[in-house]
Amino acid sequence: MPKTVRPFPTLATGRLSLRAATLADAAAFRDILSVPEVTRFSNWPDRPGKAAAERAMRWMCKAYPSGKGCAWMIEERESRRLVGAIRFNWFVKKSKSGEIGYELHPDFWGRGLMTEAALAVVICGHRYFGLNRIEAWTLPGNPGSDRVLEKAGFRYEGTLRQKAWFKDAFHDFRMFGRLAGDHAVSSRQLPLRDATKTM
Repeated sequence: MPKTVRPFPTLATGRLSLRAATLADAAAFRDILSVPEVTRFSNWPDRPGKAAAERAMRWMCKAYPSGKGCAWMIEERESRRLVGAIRFNWFVKKSKSGEIGYELHPDFWGRGLMTEAALAVVICGHRYFGLNRIEAWTLPGNPGSDRVLEKAGFRYEGTLRQKAWFKDAFHDFRMFGRLAGDHAVSSRQLPLRDATKTM
């Protein structure tokens, strides 16, 4: 995607606010990544240091203006607590495709919140960014993340064996994808609040 001057697509659901990242979020995001359950099935380093968290936050702040991706910080509307993050890690303009990734503090697991955030981002991806294909991957042994993607309309497409090297090992990637033409995901499926008005 080219660099953009369009307003950032702030999203809101019945229970969540998805807003642009700021450098001030680095400490809170590091706290989330410091929980072993959060990074266990990811390529994030375990217990990242302050510098690593700040580098990640700088990338997330620049992703949308640069046109290379888009990152949201997830806040629970009721408590206004920062509970996680979700983002398009990359866009490919020619193929109108992108990849999502996400993290959520374990205190908020089991409530459908990440599915709610993923649905909002899928709608944004297809409508605002004009993506035809959205991809995601999980590591074997992480059925909770598989279910998030499936509930957001993704289909399991197969496993890429030893796709990546991190944490001193090769890892298989379970690949998921959804297309703009797949079964409809609309604002009727979750209580989006003014999300489409910001797109």
